[in-house]
Amino acid sequence: MPHSKGVPSDKSEPDMALEMADDLTLIDQCLAGNRSAFAGLYRRYGQRVRSTLYQLCGETGLDDLVQDVFLRAWRGLPKFRRSASFSTWLYRIAWNVAMDRRKKFARDRQRELTVSDPLDATLPDPSQGASGQWSTLHYQDVVRQALGFLSDGARSVIVLCDLEDIPQKDVAQILNVPVGTVKSRLFSARAALRQELERQGVEL
Repeated sequence: MPHSKGVPSDKSEPDMALEMADDLTLIDQCLAGNRSAFAGLYRRYGQRVRSTLYQLCGETGLDDLVQDVFLRAWRGLPKFRRSASFSTWLYRIAWNVAMDRRKKFARDRQRELTVSDPLDATLPDPSQGASGQWSTLHYQDVVRQALGFLSDGARSVIVLCDLEDIPQKDVAQILNVPVGTVKSRLFSARAALRQELERQGVEL
């Protein structure tokens, strides 16, 4: 459809075609050497990946983590199975990157006790209760802070299922576990999170 006279288009027709294309079409164009197609995938999923990484690893080094995810995705595209969901495959990469960072945090803490976890560094003193720092935080910030007290496994299912709203069957593929395992982990993780919030004096 031609554009109205005197009204410039914000995007060229090729750019608009990329925005309208499905994931598999963009992947095919990426494999053909079209970097603009990969930029389209980044625009489509970049913010979601960033949000997931932020919830799992905190703000420190976040830009580098996002870049690492998409660099791994670009290099891994030739091995991508077309029968799989690209978004689930990408979240799997993001989860692996996050867990690699978490393991590095753990090693750093062992080598130097003064090095703290970005998620844990801002955790308030539990003795403050609801009258302390927790009461000044937005609910989502409170939840994110409380995640710092959970294990990596519990934090992962809470972030993926509850905060990022990813279907449990997709989370099962991301974590490479049965759906039943996701359900049981989520039940336990929610209970642990609720207990931690209550311990901090947060009313649910």
